[in-house]
Amino acid sequence: VHSKGLKLGIYSDVGNKTCAGFPGSYNHYDLDAQTFASWGVDLLKFDGCNSGTLELLAEGYRHMSLALNKTGRSIVYSCEWPFYLRPLKQPNYTEIKQYCNHWRNFFDVYDSWSSIKSILDWTALHQDSIVKIAGPGGWNDPDMASRVTRHLCFPVTQLVIGNFGLSQDQAVTQMAMWAIMAAPLFMSNDLRHISPEAKRLLQNREVIAINQDPLGRQGYQLSKVQRAMEW
Repeated sequence: VHSKGLKLGIYSDVGNKTCAGFPGSYNHYDLDAQTFASWGVDLLKFDGCNSGTLELLAEGYRHMSLALNKTGRSIVYSCEWPFYLRPLKQPNYTEIKQYCNHWRNFFDVYDSWSSIKSILDWTALHQDSIVKIAGPGGWNDPDMASRVTRHLCFPVTQLVIGNFGLSQDQAVTQMAMWAIMAAPLFMSNDLRHISPEAKRLLQNREVIAINQDPLGRQGYQLSKVQRAMEW
């Protein structure tokens, strides 16, 4: 993977099993962190299924963060901590940012405009609690979902540009809004078959520069205009 100029990510879970029923990292955080580092992993997506109690969920996310740091390798730590907290309590984003590099707040993203729009609507609705915490070292994640096939688990991440579900205008909108939201930019398309239009959009230096603003400020919706449909 590294020889192709790409980064290597891996998936695990804070509980004893992943969401798909495979072995998780519970009670093996230090061993798993060392193993991932020895494999040259650059990013760990750490899910929260089968974690038991909220206390065990929090303990697991904290423990894996410390274990990753102990390896001495720079590994991006992608958490789903607030996503599992929200149904029961308001997440403490100050604490979450102390341990995680970015964190998921909402449901899985899919290769469709309705999915993208639902994430944008949710972000605007909850912006008072999430926008202020975003900044260097810690970011709100508009979702990084994993799909499990019979043989493989692979990421279907935030940017669905280059797949088949979005029109060109919708793809432009996703790229622009993810940049404004200071979201981590991960591609989820097949790099072997990407269209020239999608490639140009994903490599747009001006839009990426907005996303990579050194201040790291996430955009804030000031107003919303409703347009009536004319028949």
